[in-house]
Amino acid sequence: MPNGCLIAFEGTEGAGKTSQLQLAAEVLRRDGYRVLVTAEPGGTALGLEIRRLLLHRSDSAPTPLAELFLYLADRAQHVAEVIKPALSAGDVVLADRFTGSTIAYQGFGRNLDVEMIARVENWARSGVAPRLTVLLDCPVRVGLERARGCDRFHTETEAFHERVRQGFLRLAAERGWCVVDATQPEDEVHRHVMDAIRASLAGL
Repeated sequence: MPNGCLIAFEGTEGAGKTSQLQLAAEVLRRDGYRVLVTAEPGGTALGLEIRRLLLHRSDSAPTPLAELFLYLADRAQHVAEVIKPALSAGDVVLADRFTGSTIAYQGFGRNLDVEMIARVENWARSGVAPRLTVLLDCPVRVGLERARGCDRFHTETEAFHERVRQGFLRLAAERGWCVVDATQPEDEVHRHVMDAIRASLAGL
């Protein structure tokens, strides 16, 4: 989408994605950009229903393949209903999770075929891709201690989360993402994030 700019924030549990995204949105708005903040799963009315199915702890958790297709359904709706219109309007869209999370969690974490996921995920998002992906990286134990969440993913094994983290790092190396050490003080992380965002926006 040539008019706007999509920036995705990725990372494991407790890496600080949401906090850093909100800080970035505040700065960009002060700088005069129109900014849309959104998140997956749950960026649409349909997505909120899918989010409940995906994250609610229950005895009827989806299989890995069913989980993948639920995330892809969320993304297809999210791109069509929220992201594409915002990009067409010239907005900077900051997304809390996008393509990277699907490949890292369902591919590397759940051991599904990564190449298959990449193909169907591209179809689900109609080819819309982030101009910049920021990966906030921290050791798994540090992140889980920070997160202290109660959804299904916080109850996964440390080995699962380590596979996810290594998947993120592999994707970052292959795709040229900006990787920021999320164990630094928040203001330092923010500085690195904004440096990457400003460099990306300067190319528009």
